Amino acid sequence: MKRLLSVLISSVLVWCAVCFSMTGATTKQPDFIRYAEFNVTSPALEKALEADILSQNEDVKINWVEVLAVLGASYGGDFGRYRASDMDGILTQLRDGKSVPELTRGMKYYDYYRQVYGAMLDGFVGKYTEYGFDEQGNVTETETYGLKVCSPLAKNFSYSHYDDFGASRTYGYARQHLGHDMMCAVGTPVIAVEDGTVEVMGWNEYGGWRIGIRSNDRRRYYYYAHLRQNRPFHEGLSEGMTVHAGDVIGYAGRTGYSKTENTNNIETPHLHFGLELIFDESQKECDNEIWIDLYAITLLLEQHRSEVVRVAETKEFYAPRQKLSSNSSG
Repeated sequence: MKRLLSVLISSVLVWCAVCFSMTGATTKQPDFIRYAEFNVTSPALEKALEADILSQNEDVKINWVEVLAVLGASYGGDFGRYRASDMDGILTQLRDGKSVPELTRGMKYYDYYRQVYGAMLDGFVGKYTEYGFDEQGNVTETETYGLKVCSPLAKNFSYSHYDDFGASRTYGYARQHLGHDMMCAVGTPVIAVEDGTVEVMGWNEYGGWRIGIRSNDRRRYYYYAHLRQNRPFHEGLSEGMTVHAGDVIGYAGRTGYSKTENTNNIETPHLHFGLELIFDESQKECDNEIWIDLYAITLLLEQHRSEVVRVAETKEFYAPRQKLSSNSSG
């Protein structure tokens, strides 16, 4: 009964969202999605990603976002119904030559899920240059295809987490937690998940020292909060600056919950990692912002954690690309 109710609720929400996005001509409302959830599970993400990567050496290329959108349309967005065999069936049909339009004929909401999942995942996978360090500390470069985005915490730094999206918060007023907390030591290097532009940095009463970065396609706004007291940001970081996936942007801490700048009022050190989907610029700051549950995403991003090195003179950590740049400028 609970599962049936969940499916019915998901169907109603999808219907409402699609109606809002498709009726602009008659109601004079702008044509964009106003409601979205991302409930794709970690096993589904990993399986679709693996199929996409492996297909690059095959005749038929698999687009993992399309595969997940087919499942999303089939499940009414309820990935509690996910079975690996369902994805196997879709992959088999694609490899046998069936196109996505053929697979989704009659699926009323496929386009909606393709837009939502695309806003979340398009650009996560593709060809890119992987930067690293060799045993001597020299920067290495490797051309590869795979997961381009990075975990928000650097490699070899421990953390713990659980799915806390929607949990209650009481500071200031009763509200839901619209992010994902990653418990870690003060000073843990915080990493840019993907390429983008620093839109905001500075103090916020709730988030403490925080950074907001917009993806290059402008559909994702990443929010990193509760950074370290006194030295929260990586040297040279500024608003308007371009950052790259894997760059160190700041350091985890426990600032926030205070109107007084640079105050530690968070009990347990952690990174608050948030992601807002933006289908229209009017959604960036409004009463109906679309924040996403990132637990499954952070599990996926564990596959790609950025290596960093510490420079004793500056006490800063650098990712390989940043180290390369600092050596060149020095």
